[in-house]
Parts: sequence; C-alpha cells; structure tokens
Amino acid sequence: MADRIDFTFQTDEQRFQLLVNSVTDYAIYMLDPDGRIATWNAGAQRFKGYEADEIIGQHFSRFFTPEDVAEGLPGKALEIAAREGRFESEGRRLRKDGSRFWVHAIIDAIRSDTGDLIGFAKITRDVTERREAERELYESEQRFRMLVQGVRDYAIYMLDTEGRVTNWNPGAEAIKGYTADEIVGRHFSLFYTEEDRARGEP
Repeated sequence: MADRIDFTFQTDEQRFQLLVNSVTDYAIYMLDPDGRIATWNAGAQRFKGYEADEIIGQHFSRFFTPEDVAEGLPGKALEIAAREGRFESEGRRLRKDGSRFWVHAIIDAIRSDTGDLIGFAKITRDVTERREAERELYESEQRFRMLVQGVRDYAIYMLDTEGRVTNWNPGAEAIKGYTADEIVGRHFSLFYTEEDRARGEP
C-alpha cells in the first residue's frame, strides 16, 4: 500500500508549501524586497529550466529579455507592485537555454503586520501556445482579407447578426456602386426593391 502523507502534524506553512510545490502549470516563487529569488516550485523548474539550487539567490531580472532589462522593466515591475500592491503583464521571458516564451505574470507585494514590505509573490504562467494560436488566427484573417479584397468579379461582404454590412470588397463596390464608407454600418435591405422589402424578403 502506498505511503500516505499525514497532514495532522503539519503546520499551515508546511501544508501550503506542499501545495505550491505540487503545482506544475504555474511558476510560483517568492522574491525578497530587492527582487532576489527566495523560493522555487516545480512549475518554475519545469518551464524556466532552472533547478532550485541554481536559481535561488539570483535576481529575477535574469528571466527578462535584454531589451526589457535595458528599459528597466524588472525594476519598474517591483516599483509598481510595491506602490500599488500588484503588477500584472504579459511579455516574453527567457528560459535557462536562452529560448524565449510568452508569459502572463503577476507580482503581489507581501507586507508584514506593520505594513513593511518584506518581499513579493510571483506567479507566472506559460501562455506561449495561446499567443501562437492568436498569431496564427490573425495571420489567417489577414490572408483571407487580402484574398477577399483582391476579388473584383464578385461582391463579397459580411453582415452582423442584425443584417448590417460590416465589410465591403472592391467587387461589391464595382457591382453595387457603393463605396465602403457609404455602406458599412447600413442594413443590407438597402439592396432590395421597395416591393421586396415590403414582402419581408431581406
């Protein structure tokens, strides 16, 4: 029979540490007030690539790109977190092997009972797949838009759910006579005769 963890004799701090260490989808670690890494969980190790003994004591700015470091982003992030209680952003970060990946990062200020800043809690999620999917969707939409705008023998346009024209290609302009500025936002029933509109054809 597998060994079971006995939570009865553990402190709240020990139970919390077990929880944090078991999380692999998020990098969860603490920084001291100067931004040096004080703790390191399995999620941080998994997608940043550093073992705990390699990274604890190092400044968290080593995860930032040279461009962001040159702009002072690590320091600004800590300043905002200290002043406002939280800093949140998305951006590119560096793995141990130097490769770049997209993250969603949150830094929360940790204060003592007397209000003194004693450090920061840092939670980072790898959102590379989501960002790549967004990029691919955007590029696909751009290719489709270029294709549609290149067609002049057919009127190709889209309507919203109420029947209003939302875009307009050169073919539609050539065939129907309206420029995009004249027609986008208007109802497509405009293209029907008064008799057809009266019969509810649109």
